[in-house]
Amino acid sequence: MSQPAWSRVDAWIEQTLLPPDEALAATLEASEDAGLPAINVAPNQGKFLMLLALMRGARRILEIGTLGGYSTIWLARALPAEGRLVTLEFDPHHAEVARANIARAGLADRVEIRVGPARATLAAMIAAGEAPFDLVFIDADKPNNPHYLDAALALSHAGTVIVADNVVRDGRAADPASTDESVAGIRRFMEKVAAEPRLVATAIQTVGSKGHDGFALALVV
Repeated sequence: MSQPAWSRVDAWIEQTLLPPDEALAATLEASEDAGLPAINVAPNQGKFLMLLALMRGARRILEIGTLGGYSTIWLARALPAEGRLVTLEFDPHHAEVARANIARAGLADRVEIRVGPARATLAAMIAAGEAPFDLVFIDADKPNNPHYLDAALALSHAGTVIVADNVVRDGRAADPASTDESVAGIRRFMEKVAAEPRLVATAIQTVGSKGHDGFALALVV
C-alpha cells in the first residue's frame, strides 16, 4: 500500500466514525490561516487520545506541545466539568492561536496554556509540587523527549498513562546509525522507557493521512 491508500482509509474511518465537528474544523482552518505547520494529529488519532483519557477516567491531563490546540481540544473533551488540562507551548503565536481555538470550542474553563520552553516550565511545576496528572501526552520537540519523560514521571502517580507521538518517523527511528537529532531523541526516550521499572510500555507503528509513524504508550505502575 502507499500514501494515497493510507489517506483514503483514514478518510473512510473519519466519515464512518467521526461526525462533522464545527469546532475542530474551525481549529484546523484558523491554524492554517495563522501559518502554523500542519503537524497536528489526524482526526481519528485525536479521537483515540480522547478515548484513552475517557477510559482512564482522567481528571488532570498534561500536554507537552500545544500547537494550535487541536489535540488539546480532543483531550479536554474527555474531562469532567471540574477537570483540568495544562498544555505547554514554546511559541507565543501558536499559544495565541490555540487559546482562541480552545475558547471557540467552549473549553477555556478547563484548559490552561503555559508559554515558554517546556523543560523550564516542567522544572518549575515539579519544584512547586504541582499535583500529579492522570494522563500525559508528549508531542513536542523530539530531541527533548528523554527530558520530557523524566518530567512526566515526576508529575505522575501509579496509574498515570503516558503517550508519546511520532516515535517511528517513517521507520527512521529503527536506525541506530541515524544522525537526525529527532531520531536520536526518540531512541533515547524509548531506551529510558525500557529501562524504567515504574513503566509498563509498548509502541505501535501507524500509517494514515500523516504518513508512517507511531506512538508509545506507557502505564506508571
